[in-house]
Amino acid sequence: MGFHIGFKDIIDIFLVAILLYQTFKLLKRTGGANIFFGILAFIICWIIVSFVFKMELLGGIFDRIISVGAFAMIVLFQDEIRRFFSRLGSRRKGSIFQVFKRFFGSNSNEKEKTDFDLVQIVLACRNLSKNSTGALIILTRNNNLDFYSHSGEQIGANINSRLIESIFFKNSPLHDGALIVSNRKLKAAACILPVSKNQAIPKRMGLRHRAALGITEHSDAIAIVVSEETGHISYAVNGQLTVNLKPEQLEHFLSDEMAQ
Repeated sequence: MGFHIGFKDIIDIFLVAILLYQTFKLLKRTGGANIFFGILAFIICWIIVSFVFKMELLGGIFDRIISVGAFAMIVLFQDEIRRFFSRLGSRRKGSIFQVFKRFFGSNSNEKEKTDFDLVQIVLACRNLSKNSTGALIILTRNNNLDFYSHSGEQIGANINSRLIESIFFKNSPLHDGALIVSNRKLKAAACILPVSKNQAIPKRMGLRHRAALGITEHSDAIAIVVSEETGHISYAVNGQLTVNLKPEQLEHFLSDEMAQ
């Protein structure tokens, strides 16, 4: 009986390869790549023991471990699984929703208001950077961040650079934590965010940068960080951090991203 590979088999192998590659990228970003390789090594050993050498005793032990493997995977990768489904459910740019929104839901007046709000945020970041005042500003997009905004103090004010600066003033009771901006409002301040567990983050970066990465790993939000030590401006999106920006570069980035 011959061994035949059809077109469907090629597609199956291709999709599995993509799934494994994307899984590895996600785990590498969160520091779980070693666990991923460990699981692959265990599966290879199980195949060799059970199907190649057919060792009944050792193979039986491996079979019992494999039978509960799904539950072990959920325990080991619960954060990554939650992040995967969160991103799968979010509405990315290029989706049908975004296409209709661009054609029917936007107008020049709304764009002018958005641009004005972004200028106010960039202006606040520039002034905070000059004074080396630490800040963490979260701009929501499609994902709902009410869970995190409820952990802080509700504001509901219009976006204003002076107000943002006063929130992060060192003696202000709201300067610790994140400021969440949603629906063109300063929604809440002193919010508690998840901290990234990515082991590749440089040790010199503090909790603000780790929280910025953490919220962008769990959602499609944009996080802006002003370092208290250096005054450098950085932004995080999709779990990736870009550091040491000029205010003009930040404004250009925000204009491109928030226009989607």
